[in-house]
Amino acid sequence: MIRYLSAGESHGPGLSIIIDGFPSNLPVSKDVIDDQLRRRQMGYGRGFRQRIETDTVEVTSGIRFGKTLGTPITMNVANRDFKNWTERMSVFGDKPDDLKEIYRPRPGHADLAGAIKYDHEDIRNVLERASARNTATIVAAGALARQLLGQFGIQVTAHVVELCDVVAKDLPDDLDALIEAADASEVRCADKEAEAQMIARIDEAKKNGDTVGGIFEVIVRGCPIGLGSYAMPDRKLDGRLAGALMSVQAIKGVEIGLGFEAARRFGSKVHDPIAHNGSRYLRSSNGAGGLEGGVTNGEDVVIRVAMKPISTLYKPLPSVNMKTKETELAEIERSDYCALPAASVVGENVVAWVIADALTEKLGGDSLEQMKDNYDQYIKRVSRR
Repeated sequence: MIRYLSAGESHGPGLSIIIDGFPSNLPVSKDVIDDQLRRRQMGYGRGFRQRIETDTVEVTSGIRFGKTLGTPITMNVANRDFKNWTERMSVFGDKPDDLKEIYRPRPGHADLAGAIKYDHEDIRNVLERASARNTATIVAAGALARQLLGQFGIQVTAHVVELCDVVAKDLPDDLDALIEAADASEVRCADKEAEAQMIARIDEAKKNGDTVGGIFEVIVRGCPIGLGSYAMPDRKLDGRLAGALMSVQAIKGVEIGLGFEAARRFGSKVHDPIAHNGSRYLRSSNGAGGLEGGVTNGEDVVIRVAMKPISTLYKPLPSVNMKTKETELAEIERSDYCALPAASVVGENVVAWVIADALTEKLGGDSLEQMKDNYDQYIKRVSRR
């Protein structure tokens, strides 16, 4: 029901996204979008690029006087560093004679496969678009989506639960306390003891010219029963969430609820007993992570996402010069030592987008008012069950 197309290169003039399918009359705050872009740039372990860029969004269509029009929304994020790359990333004109081209692909990156797929000699033609810098547009789209979700009382948040071999264990049970603690942490971890150990691991990686990844958890509260569908594979909400998250740079795994742990237990220790309190169905546990058969069941949607260490190493691994076919060390690009805290913010906004898509699919309506009318009727119908 909602969709987008994004474009742009990491060191090009800027990043753009065109969004279609949002209802009219949705109040939109630019500050909310800019705040999500700011959060994406934060986190212990980020590199020098974050000191150059101060991401803010420019909206050039689809919104008037702070409300959506129901027509395509265009958002742009400028690359302030482009002024230092103007000749190297020129859209038109001749290639400079002294241009430094890249021929040594980085293991773990799209460099080699992308250069072969698109017949590029200079790997920069690949890495500019494959760069995680392009998640800025995804976050902008998610920031718009979370404003739609807020109209229906749906809240999305994320926090880091593992970094390298450090696991957060002492976490608040209350979601608001968890969010507050994560927001106050440099690594978005709500466990203070684990936070200190995570920072130490990042410092160790930096000292050794290495990188670290980890796992973050996304929690969605307030989803009504019935988003998604079991009727067709491509409509299953768990599949849509996993696919969207796996499309984010450096993400290598997604678990919903117990995830892989469910495979290690008997069914009686996995599935969530169903009860009724006189007004609604409820569960004594949430091993399913809020999704059964690809459909939300009214409990919190809980997703864990694994991010690999960043591919650029300041002590690079062996590679091959694609020109000479000789063994050489991989290229070094300016990069982070750890981007896991930022990835959790990206994950939040990716999930917000997918949930908003499922909500608009469920409710229909060309305006926010029509969506709210349909929502109220649906909730009344559900409550009678």
